[in-house]
Amino acid sequence: GPQIDWWIEKLGNYSLADITPSAIAKCRDELLVTPIGKNRKKPRAPATVVRYLAGLSQAFNVAVNEWQWMPESPMAKVSKPKVNNERLRHLSADELSRLLEAAKLSANEYLHTILVLALSTGMRHGEIMELRWVDVLFEDDEQIGLILLQKTKNGDRRGVPLVRNAFEALRALRTTHAKKNNGRINNTALLFPSDEKPTMEKPTQPVEIRKAWETTLKRANVEDFHFHDLRHTAASYLAMEGATAPEIAEILGHKSLQMV
Repeated sequence: GPQIDWWIEKLGNYSLADITPSAIAKCRDELLVTPIGKNRKKPRAPATVVRYLAGLSQAFNVAVNEWQWMPESPMAKVSKPKVNNERLRHLSADELSRLLEAAKLSANEYLHTILVLALSTGMRHGEIMELRWVDVLFEDDEQIGLILLQKTKNGDRRGVPLVRNAFEALRALRTTHAKKNNGRINNTALLFPSDEKPTMEKPTQPVEIRKAWETTLKRANVEDFHFHDLRHTAASYLAMEGATAPEIAEILGHKSLQMV
C-alpha cells in the first residue's frame, strides 16, 4: 500500500543494520510535519503516523520472528506520537429531536432512515451505505431483525440487532423497494442507492448524503457535529438504557473495552 511505499522510498536503500531507531524516529518526525498529497496543506494527523509506524513494525516483526534476519526490531525503541482521542461529542435529547425533524425535510429521501439506523445501531457511515438487502434479516412477527455486516473496518463479521425505530424504518424501506421491484426484494440491491444510472464503468453506487447532511445540520441548528458522532451518541444512549460495556463493544464492533 501507499504507506509501505513511503517507507521503501525513505529506507529502501539502507541495509538492515543501518535502519536504527534514530533513523526511524527521523522519518516519524518527517511524517508528522509533511502534508499529505500534492494539494493538501494540513500535515498528517498523529493517528495516521501511528498507522505508518504499525505497518513498518509488522514488516520488522516478520523479519525478526519468521526470517530471523535480525535479532530484534528497532521499532521497540521508537516512541509513537500521542493520539488525541478526546472528541466525544454526542447529541443532547433536544438536538437529537431537532436533527431528526430536519432530516424529514431533506431533499434526500434516504437521509432520515440513515440517521435513525446510525443512532439505533452505532453503525459506521461506510457500513450503512454499503448495506444490501441480503444483509438484513426480518422477524416481522417479533418486530425485530438482524443486520449481518460481512466486512467491517476491523475486518470482522458482525451482527447488529435491529429493533424499534430502526426496525420500523427499514421495514418501511423494504416495502417501498418491493413496490418498485414488482413486489419482490432484490437481495443484491443497495438499501440506499444513488439515483444515477448505472454503467459498466460505474455500477450502482450508494447515494451521496454529504450536502443533505450539512443542510440538515444547519436547519437543526446543530453545531460542531460529525456523522461519526452519531456512533458516539448511539453508545451514550445504549449506556443510559443499561447496556454493559461488553454489550456495547459487541454491538458497535469495538475490539477492546478501552475503546468503549
